[in-house]
Amino acid sequence: MPVILEDRPREQVKEEVIDVLVYNYSREVISNEAFERRLDAVMDAKSNAEMMKEIEDLDATPDDAIKQQREESFSVNYAHEATEDEDWIVNVMGGSDRSGHWTVPKKLNIVSVMGGSTIDFTDAQFSTPNVTINSIAIMGGDKIYVPENVNVVCKVFCLMGGIDNKAPSVAKRNAPTITITGFALMGGSSISVRKTIKEKFIAFANQMKMAFGKEHR
Repeated sequence: MPVILEDRPREQVKEEVIDVLVYNYSREVISNEAFERRLDAVMDAKSNAEMMKEIEDLDATPDDAIKQQREESFSVNYAHEATEDEDWIVNVMGGSDRSGHWTVPKKLNIVSVMGGSTIDFTDAQFSTPNVTINSIAIMGGDKIYVPENVNVVCKVFCLMGGIDNKAPSVAKRNAPTITITGFALMGGSSISVRKTIKEKFIAFANQMKMAFGKEHR
């Protein structure tokens, strides 16, 4: 006897519903506007029934490729090759940027004096599940961007400065953890998500639509 809908895990139902939306959008069964409207409704739904309502008029069932591609796109990237255990970024009256595809060391030391860095982990490859950022900010600071599937812990001592942590930190237990330590004097850092989960789903859906279009040219 199948489990009743409302007793099923909420996240599992959400993934299944979004897979159906992505599948139908990629095959142009529903428009871009309809896809985003329904995606918003699913993300805001308070019950499994509310989520299922958004696909009740869609007959197509997604194949395993959609699920497999989603898991690959949304999972944290781990490096296959060894990397440095420790790295340094120093900014004195200037700034630097580390983003795109780069390998995260076990410990990243950032020194910002009247300057700062932009550190983006969105497309980075992790070499270890536990990363430490030791940040020294004096009349300066850093902007740190993390994906939603990463946990963030702040342990920074602040004097006439501060840390603005807007990362959700609702990742799974086996997700990487970034621990930020250090000292902020008349400065500090901000931590936020550059690409929200909704934006990632939209990008993934467009990726699937392009892939399906190429298959049928």
